[in-house]
Amino acid sequence: MSATFTYTFDTPTFKGTSTINTGLFINGAFVPPVDPTSTIDVVNPSTGKLITSVYLGDAADVDTAVNAALKAYKTTWGLKTPGTQRGRLLNKLADLLEDNLPEFAALEALNVGKFDPALDDQLLNTDLLLQGKVSPRHLGRWPAQSPFFVISQDVYKTNEDKLAYTRHEPYGVVGAITPWNFPLATLIVKLAPALATGNCLVLKPSEVTPLTALRFAALINEAGFPPGVVNIINGLGIAFPYHSHTSELIGVLGRVVGSAISEHSLIPKVSFTGSTLVGRSILRASSESNLKSVTLELGGKSPSIIFDDADVEQAVKWAALGILYVIHSLRSLSLDQDRLFSASTQAKYALQDLVYSCKRESMTRLSNNSPMSQMVSLAPQEIHSNQRVMAYIDAGKNDGAKVLVGGERHGTAGYFVQPTVFTDVTPDMKIVKEEIFGPVAAIIKFTSEEEAIAAANDTNYGLWCNVFSQNISRALRVAHAIEAGTALINASTTTEFSVPFGGYKQSGIGREMGDAALDTYTQVKAVHVNIGQKL
Repeated sequence: MSATFTYTFDTPTFKGTSTINTGLFINGAFVPPVDPTSTIDVVNPSTGKLITSVYLGDAADVDTAVNAALKAYKTTWGLKTPGTQRGRLLNKLADLLEDNLPEFAALEALNVGKFDPALDDQLLNTDLLLQGKVSPRHLGRWPAQSPFFVISQDVYKTNEDKLAYTRHEPYGVVGAITPWNFPLATLIVKLAPALATGNCLVLKPSEVTPLTALRFAALINEAGFPPGVVNIINGLGIAFPYHSHTSELIGVLGRVVGSAISEHSLIPKVSFTGSTLVGRSILRASSESNLKSVTLELGGKSPSIIFDDADVEQAVKWAALGILYVIHSLRSLSLDQDRLFSASTQAKYALQDLVYSCKRESMTRLSNNSPMSQMVSLAPQEIHSNQRVMAYIDAGKNDGAKVLVGGERHGTAGYFVQPTVFTDVTPDMKIVKEEIFGPVAAIIKFTSEEEAIAAANDTNYGLWCNVFSQNISRALRVAHAIEAGTALINASTTTEFSVPFGGYKQSGIGREMGDAALDTYTQVKAVHVNIGQKL
């Protein structure tokens, strides 16, 4: 197999070629895996056609990467490298990413199957990605503030005889596992704070969407990071059948990179974004290995509550955007915004508008199937997720729910599902209780604020919620009462990278983004200094 893959783009925002090394990025170099015959096909989900193949690593490759990262941490990074130097390199990395952002946007559209405007500097001037607190640019400034090469120091007690303070220190080698549904941004969310706080990184991108991660690896060298600070290993996920966001496959024992990272005794910290099922496996691996610290951003079953005093037109647009756009297009959030609660006096109009939005999106996508198109929001899943979503739609039909719109596979090319709205649902139905991770909404009517809150909280998940009301007191009251890590009022997609993100209940453990990301990748040491106490 060729060591590189080249693709020529001719899109509105990028016209040129992108060349990607298909090997493993270990210790500052692209290398073949220990088993050079181990490869996996990368498919365009918009067409179902092969893009290229990439090498797959295994547990032995993870060992090599961990050893390289540990050596770098002890010699050329971590506490050996001043914060100012880490900051310069992170800012250089941000410059390089910004310079190449149109290429990354095109490459991500090709691999994920949908144009991502968050990566288009003509639409957002790159501020969303590069200026937030999870970006290389912003976090590059953080370590520069620490003259003692630690992230922060707090004095807790001082007197004439004693001084006590804390140091926030890096873990050393951090493992990261990212999902298929927003590969570049999720990589940055994990990589930037991990490096800023002095850690080295061993990262496994999704085997379904690895291309932007491999292209990003080349920027690591160009920015001047020491070898071993960042290692990116293509590979399979966790050693059990496929589920949800991360496209885990049953792998030959020893070739499952996600499991090798989760179980590795020299990795004291792992950050994972994906399904709750896989998150449980990672926690289990931690408990059975070295009790590593684990951060999990997992699944969701997130409600949009539309009150009778809401701006119905705007509420439905936001709700439809959440169903079609956040989950499918940006895929930046692991959530299923698929339970819509609507007060009965507004339900008729809300449903009419929602059905119209779904039908319009379906027709637009049928007439324009290009993943580079900026005119449509509906994106494909990867193949296994597509099959899973269709199974949930079939379950809803079999359980007696009414399909108001959609309910079928979308077109014949690629892995699309029609935007689907169910009514006449009951709380015990699978489409109401379980995460679908597709363009599927279940409508539940309510008659009181208390009823809406109770229904919204009747789930094992707690990642996200949206509340629509012109009564700001009620909107805030309901947002505070819902058991979710993020609540949006009169919106559904306007999160900020400078604000922490994570879930309640089975939607995750810990927080990423914002200042919380710095705490996520450091551990606290308390130091007590005896100045004058005598025994």
